[in-house]
Amino acid sequence: MYPVVKLDGSFRERGAMRRNKNDFEMVRKIGLTFPDVEESTVYGSPALKLKGKLLACMASHRSAEPGSLVLRVSFEDRAELISEAPRIYYLKEHYLNYESVLVRLSRVHPDLLRDLLGLAYRFVSGKAKNRPRSKKPASRRAKS
Repeated sequence: MYPVVKLDGSFRERGAMRRNKNDFEMVRKIGLTFPDVEESTVYGSPALKLKGKLLACMASHRSAEPGSLVLRVSFEDRAELISEAPRIYYLKEHYLNYESVLVRLSRVHPDLLRDLLGLAYRFVSGKAKNRPRSKKPASRRAKS
């Protein structure tokens, strides 16, 4: 058993997710309970997207530890998570410029995973709302 760090910083002793061939199954199951989340792939790895925007995926870069999840979060949330629980959250150089954190799924209880996916959901949905819409160029029609 591992201590599980909740987003509020408190600890709870619980059994972590069991590691198996399909580490993404629990992520998928929990993630699909959120509105507008869909299954997808990124670089051949299973992923969850919110209206086409990446929410979470299994890490596929060779620098990531096997069984790690890439979770979309702000740079500020990433720093906080890593400082509070470096046994669970980490970062590799490849991911430095991306708003994401790597999560060791073998150390995460499903309750915490739900909270983490909620954090990612709020982050991605907030970015979508705040992103300016690109204007489509007006069609060029010949004037008669």
